[in-house]
Amino acid sequence: QVRLVDSGGGSVQAGGSLRLSCVASGYIRSDVCMAWFRQAPGEDRGGVATIDRVGRATYADSVKGRFTISEDNVKNIAYLQMNSLKAEDTAVYYCAADYFRGTGCRPNRPDFIYWGQGTQVTVSS
Repeated sequence: QVRLVDSGGGSVQAGGSLRLSCVASGYIRSDVCMAWFRQAPGEDRGGVATIDRVGRATYADSVKGRFTISEDNVKNIAYLQMNSLKAEDTAVYYCAADYFRGTGCRPNRPDFIYWGQGTQVTVSS
């Protein structure tokens, strides 16, 4: 069982930055895939970024060049650094984890098994 606690959300003006954190606890295998998803009001939850244990990162087109996913494998913490934020980035952001390997670790799949509780990000224009 893996428990995820995400944090770091807040309110920021367009062009600003935020860093989200996701602390994972429990039994975590070395082939874990960590992800960030987001859900805006009235929209389906969508993938933002993923990272596997060899540091391979994959991003949704909408955030490429602005967001960076990273992780501390020792502390089992995943981060999402969000720069140049736009109003359309406003959403609840969720950390997720599962054991997808290689190209299976990607943000365009909703079937992650472990989820955080979500943290609100609000970007004002």
